[in-house]
Amino acid sequence: MLHDLPDRLLPGSPYPLGATFDGEGVNFAVFSANADAIELCVFDPAGKRELRKLVLPECTDEVWHGYLPDVGPGLVYGYRAHGRYAPEEGHRFNPNKLLLDPYARRIQGQIKWTDALHGYRIGHRREDLSFDKRDSAPAMPKAMVVDDHWDWSRDRRPNTPWSETVIYEAHVKGLTKLMELVPARERGTYAALGHPAVIKHLQRIGVTAIELLPIHSFTQDRFLQEKGLRNYWGYNSLGFFAPEQSYMASDHQDELRRAVHRLHKAGIEVILDVVYNHTCEGSERGPTLSWRGLDNASYYRLVQDNPRYTINDTGTGNTLNMSKARVIQMVADSLRYWATSFGIDGFRFDLGLTLGREDYGFDPGAAFFDVLRQDPVLGRLKLIAEPWDVGPGGYQLGNFPPGFAEWNDKYRDTVRKYWRGDPSQRGDLAARLSGSGDLFDRRARRPWATVNLLSAHDGYTLADTVMYEGRHNEANGEDNRDGHSENYSRNWGAEGPTDDPSINDARGRVMRSMLTTLLASLGTPMLVAGDEFGRTQGGNNNAYCQDNEISWLDWAAAASEDGQRQIDFTARLAELRRRYPVLRAATFLYGQDSPGEGVNDVEWWNERGERMTPEDWDNPEGRALMMRRATRTEDGEVEAISLLLNASADPITFQLPAPQVQRVVLLDSAKPDQGEIEVDDHYEVAPQGAVLLTWRSAFPS
Repeated sequence: MLHDLPDRLLPGSPYPLGATFDGEGVNFAVFSANADAIELCVFDPAGKRELRKLVLPECTDEVWHGYLPDVGPGLVYGYRAHGRYAPEEGHRFNPNKLLLDPYARRIQGQIKWTDALHGYRIGHRREDLSFDKRDSAPAMPKAMVVDDHWDWSRDRRPNTPWSETVIYEAHVKGLTKLMELVPARERGTYAALGHPAVIKHLQRIGVTAIELLPIHSFTQDRFLQEKGLRNYWGYNSLGFFAPEQSYMASDHQDELRRAVHRLHKAGIEVILDVVYNHTCEGSERGPTLSWRGLDNASYYRLVQDNPRYTINDTGTGNTLNMSKARVIQMVADSLRYWATSFGIDGFRFDLGLTLGREDYGFDPGAAFFDVLRQDPVLGRLKLIAEPWDVGPGGYQLGNFPPGFAEWNDKYRDTVRKYWRGDPSQRGDLAARLSGSGDLFDRRARRPWATVNLLSAHDGYTLADTVMYEGRHNEANGEDNRDGHSENYSRNWGAEGPTDDPSINDARGRVMRSMLTTLLASLGTPMLVAGDEFGRTQGGNNNAYCQDNEISWLDWAAAASEDGQRQIDFTARLAELRRRYPVLRAATFLYGQDSPGEGVNDVEWWNERGERMTPEDWDNPEGRALMMRRATRTEDGEVEAISLLLNASADPITFQLPAPQVQRVVLLDSAKPDQGEIEVDDHYEVAPQGAVLLTWRSAFPS
């Protein structure tokens, strides 16, 4: 009953942080170590009119708190923080600026970009040292109190072992925006994630976990809007607890919970790509929307000898200060909220290296990592790090603590270089096929710690890797200067689409060979949505601002004859990975264990059926490689899988090494429609071809 709001708040409690409805009223609690006072601002349901300012009456352990009785879910609110405006000391308090609650669980409305959102006067001669007195509330989105109870008692998490995990990276909107099997009003929304057509497709290609690009509430950047573009990927967080509203088909956040529940019933885990390394407020010249206005000196890492300036280890203007206990708490609370309230099974940390930065640099023993690893909820989930940022020492692949998997860009680059025909790649490729033990076999880590990828949202799709040799980002409005300049790609004879059947045949074969390499490698394979049928972005390798057909999955192309052939091939690969545990071995293999006499757990051969010698490994022109892995089955037999790779321009007949047993070719990337066939002691592998074959026999141990 907003017309009867009291003149003051009750003391309330400092815990939990955020706005918490208890059935009779709402407790408000917000952290600020340096504010002099904080006001709760209550708005009308539309968020247009500010009805009352109420001072939070208590401050306990740097948490300001108060209790508002007789209100509940649907209450719209914000904060104003009073304190010193002294940018040269790191303080940027300005009570004229309405601030979002960092713990807001629903955000109503969008930012209306105006200079009044800045704490200083844009264009003033003193720049950000000046002070802006305009009220920013009309341009600000507002927080809304929610009742987010959901009964998860009937939900069963799949809890897929890491060694059996196959990840599918997808964008909520792009995945289903053009999927005609989904009702029109649900396409591109959370609701569509749980649609039977989506689940059927994921199950068909063997996916065990879908990894969603950011769904935390994020901003539509001013500079993009001025160019008529949109922030599509969502790596610019406005709220760490609130789902992005634009992905909702309904007006209720339970839509996302239902989708997660349906995916769980289908045996599919849900992983979120999360952005805790920075916020949407940008550098010291950026707007004052939440954290900056509440306590700039606590939330952000500032230049030590000149705290007017933010440290920019992320390339986005600011870096969250993960050396502060309350900032770590905010991130941990956010993760725990998504895990418990939305049933999320894991997280991929964008620029995860930043989260482990101390004043002296990256530390795998940083407090944040310790907090996650010991947490009884978070420590049991799948945790994936992007092991780089743009700060000093900003590349730490393989150096994260146990419990984390890591995106492995060395895997991507090596596989791409090998299949485009680069010299001197066989040694590196063998290391990547073996789970990158040179990088990850330490501190009792396992092969699953390497997330093996051929592509990701950032960069070429798999199809574009074989269609383009130069980026084509003209649609981004940056004169094609943005995005990676080196993609280790090859167009196989023409730049972009072509009607030449020989070029298209080569492209399809190379894509299938790369997929075979991926699913036959030790580690955790990650597919990118659409790579299973050859999705293209027209050569755009930085489609962050393309909320259109450039980024959306073309399900009509997936339904084509070529698309279905690629999907069937991907599905066969995933099924073989399930059928043969040695393809996904849970421990590193070094050729030191012998499942049978004369057969080691992993061995390397050349095309002549001879063990690889140092001269073979050092031969820059060598393009053929055979890997054999073997294990003893439960019934006492030895089972082996061989991977035959030919990255040369000519067919190669591989002589298959002893023992002399009947072998079965399981799959040939040059013959995607060929079923399993028996062969003797040799097999011809096509140019740019990959073959999987198996044998099984009784051997003395």
